[in-house]
Amino acid sequence: MKKLFFCLPLLLPALFIKAQRMYFTTFAGISNYQGDLQAKKFTFQQAHFAGGIGLAYQITGQLYGTASFKIGKLSGDDKKASKNSTRNLKFSSPLTEVQLGLEYDLLNLNEQGLTPYLFVGAAVFHFNPSTIDTAGNKIYLQPLGTEGQGFFNGRKKYNLTQFSVPFGGGIKLALNQNVRVSFEIGFRKTFTDYIDDVSTNYVDQALLLANNGQRAVELAFRGDELKPRLSYPAAGARRGNPSSKDWYYFSGLAISFRLGANQTRGNGGKSRTGCPVNVY
Repeated sequence: MKKLFFCLPLLLPALFIKAQRMYFTTFAGISNYQGDLQAKKFTFQQAHFAGGIGLAYQITGQLYGTASFKIGKLSGDDKKASKNSTRNLKFSSPLTEVQLGLEYDLLNLNEQGLTPYLFVGAAVFHFNPSTIDTAGNKIYLQPLGTEGQGFFNGRKKYNLTQFSVPFGGGIKLALNQNVRVSFEIGFRKTFTDYIDDVSTNYVDQALLLANNGQRAVELAFRGDELKPRLSYPAAGARRGNPSSKDWYYFSGLAISFRLGANQTRGNGGKSRTGCPVNVY
């Protein structure tokens, strides 16, 4: 304990310097998705507000290690954004994501004040698609097995927590040595086709009824709610596109605040932003 007491003053400068390399980030923007109920790769149609917080550690003058937590919402409606309007499906899902990654500034922000940047990482996200029935009740779709999950042709119920690969880029502006503002678009490559509860072919109506119940039949196909009323499709008819996985994305503004003191290590020189130039 005595050794620790006498060594602590020597460790504080190192901890102080590390704190100066850390940024706390807040994010506000939109979340959206691409899938069977939203064919466009990027659109503001049916987008929802998203927010988040994160940390960024400056490894070098242009490279950062990042960690973030974001929340948002995803939705799709055949009546609004699908070529398959007779299917008449719709869904909504909360979205929660935890991400670790690397971020690279193409220019040195301390010297230029403005730079494009790129990022890539790994993430875990949670979703839970639901819909509203004709009586106005909210119904969660995953337990129903609308495509025969749980009994047909080896189809298993999909997991509501999945992995994704985030990547994207943006523009970053240094307001001063401690505050940075950025605009970014970040796409997420997923490994599931069930964010919207739609993936493959219709199961025979009688089989679906016998195994997963009336509610599964009602919400697997909703063309019977249209005028004129449509019949349930034949077994094997296409319901979704299993060859294309779902995507989701965040886009918006982020503000980063340097933690620790309001001065950085440097050689005494000033950058174009008025910041001391870091030496790594």
